[in-house]
Amino acid sequence: MAQADTASRDALVDRFGRVHTSLRIGVTDRCNLRCRYCMPEQVEFLPRSEILTFEEIERVTRVACLLGVRKVRITGGEPLVRRNVTDLVARLARLPELEEIALTTNGLLLADHAVALKEAGLDRLNISLDSVRPEVFGQWTRRDVLPRVLEGIDAAMEAGFDSIRLNALAIRGLTEEEIGPLVRFARSKRLEVRFIEFMPIDGEQRWERASVLTGAEIRRRIEAEFGRLSERSRPDPSQPARDYVLPDGTRIGLICSVSEPFCEACNRLRLTAEGQLRNCLFSTVSWDIRHLLRSGADDASLMEMMRQCIRAKKRGHGTDDPTMLRPDLAMYQIGG
Repeated sequence: MAQADTASRDALVDRFGRVHTSLRIGVTDRCNLRCRYCMPEQVEFLPRSEILTFEEIERVTRVACLLGVRKVRITGGEPLVRRNVTDLVARLARLPELEEIALTTNGLLLADHAVALKEAGLDRLNISLDSVRPEVFGQWTRRDVLPRVLEGIDAAMEAGFDSIRLNALAIRGLTEEEIGPLVRFARSKRLEVRFIEFMPIDGEQRWERASVLTGAEIRRRIEAEFGRLSERSRPDPSQPARDYVLPDGTRIGLICSVSEPFCEACNRLRLTAEGQLRNCLFSTVSWDIRHLLRSGADDASLMEMMRQCIRAKKRGHGTDDPTMLRPDLAMYQIGG
């Protein structure tokens, strides 16, 4: 109890007073899709020996909980390609401090895992879905598998997940015509859809500022077709999305990470699949906690590395600065 009390007084607070209570956990850099904005067709993945074990991930999470972390999100790559990932969910669900466990997936394997994930203790699901038109989906993902993804969404709903969000990337010149169909699909399923501005963390490094389809433009397009969007209050001030609702009750989220950065409320710490801590999605430096884990370090040493990582966090991620340095890793390597 004394250790927990001491840790609670020394939470993960950066130089700007932001308290970090959320941990993003990448469990693999592998994926069963090859989305053109994310991952090259040919890519060299990490050797299995360099990926954190579930025991190591559980330990890092347990220590982070002592420093105030209360929510985790499991990401990839595609987390469901990691064998027995439901076992990790069950391990984390046994940590008494955790209030929420979420997972982001492309949905391709979700039909096979939805029930097991729910039974293991998963609370929330984010499902990436950039188009509901098969020909467009196949062009972007380089895989003709949209029916399986839609089956996964239905399976998640049938499994009893009552908090499912659809995530759609927004790229100028490519995704404008997908906005309406995605809203109509979300409405038909009574799900929330979030549109995410294209960020400079694509695997092929083709991002340019002109390719960002902004949240403001997406909002105008939605309102022109579906009616006025009413902004809802944020249940969590640190959430990345601005929440809206259409007159028919359809929930819309806009994540304007480039045009309207929300860094002032960021509460996230990141753990990559290979055991590197990062204090920002756009960070160009990392802290090697895997080395500590595999060299016999005690929990106090893990805590100190987490504090060092958070203390080094910048005020903002810099996407609004033309001189910013791009991250050295892509989204699938960092963990979304």
